[in-house]
Amino acid sequence: MGTTLHVRVAAPTRAEGIVAIEAVFAEVRRLELVLSTWRDDSEISALNHAPVGHAVRLSGELHRLLAEASAWSARTDGAFDPAVGSLVDAWDLRGEGRRPSAAELERARRSSGVARFELNAATGSAARQDSAAWLDTGGFGKGAALRGAGRLLAARGIRAAMLNFGGQVLALGGDERGHPWRVPVAHPVLRHRPAASLAVRGRSVSTTSQSERAVTVGGRRVGHVLDPRSGEPVPAWGSVTVVAEDPVTADILSTALLVMGADEALRWAERQSDVGVLVLEEQDGRVRPRWNDGLEQYLADNPILTRGG
Repeated sequence: MGTTLHVRVAAPTRAEGIVAIEAVFAEVRRLELVLSTWRDDSEISALNHAPVGHAVRLSGELHRLLAEASAWSARTDGAFDPAVGSLVDAWDLRGEGRRPSAAELERARRSSGVARFELNAATGSAARQDSAAWLDTGGFGKGAALRGAGRLLAARGIRAAMLNFGGQVLALGGDERGHPWRVPVAHPVLRHRPAASLAVRGRSVSTTSQSERAVTVGGRRVGHVLDPRSGEPVPAWGSVTVVAEDPVTADILSTALLVMGADEALRWAERQSDVGVLVLEEQDGRVRPRWNDGLEQYLADNPILTRGG
């Protein structure tokens, strides 16, 4: 999936721990064959390359994930949408980068959006409705892999583990001392410098910003996160960190809330009681932290964060 996975587990014996870790990597490799858009032999690539109107029979797992992603698109009023492939192509985000003309961007916008894919629950199939449309699983793939890995560890009786998949973590149980896991939150610009830390157990933490991956277009740095509603790259205003029990929820929402912008993201987050949201907004070289009430439980003994910055 274009990133690295680090796994730590607590097990009765070293041998059992190694077996559990190997099982996690096997599960992620299996899911890569379902979800990776970086390889032509994956299940999602078969759908993305299918002729327009041709119904592709999907595994139950992929069909459910696509239905879930589509539901999140509606719930976030389009701030999250996996069917942004035509926009990725327009900006050449997987190449050297380019600025599309107004006409090219408008064509790409018309070819984007989950409505360009027809999901049929009765047959478990999906069909593309536009030749330029394709689904980018980057906004939920890591979450899906962590969800699968977490379920696998639970089934094997592993109660404490820390999985870090390209910056998104899943913290199960407690650390070596039985305390909540400490998860650092990267500075929105200086990615290798922690700006804060959160204390979590039984939760996934996902952070999204425009400093993670980018291309340079005409001297301008263009981040990898696009606004599905406008087709434009999201301004590099800061970062959003989401804490949720479900890794897919954390993955999707950290992207959607970054797209919304700091103020709209916090308004949306205040209406949610089951997720914690931390917004780090860069203003004049300084970082202003803000968060919703749902994050309070993860801020114990965290002197870095104080209300209002």
